Amino acid sequence: MKYFDTLTNEMVEFAPREPGKVSIYACGPTVYDVPHLGHARTALTYDVIARFLRWRGF
Repeated sequence: MKYFDTLTNEMVEFAPREPGKVSIYACGPTVYDVPHLGHARTALTYDVIARFLRWRGF
């Protein structure tokens, strides 16, 4: 699996720090006004990534 690294501006092969184990840190929403779909989008994005990685065996 590859991802785009914005720091180096190139595609990089994904490799977990610990073999077979992946962790994700996602800061909670910063809500200063009424909740909207943009807040849910962030949570949904990380959920989809986590599900995909579990499906891939991590």
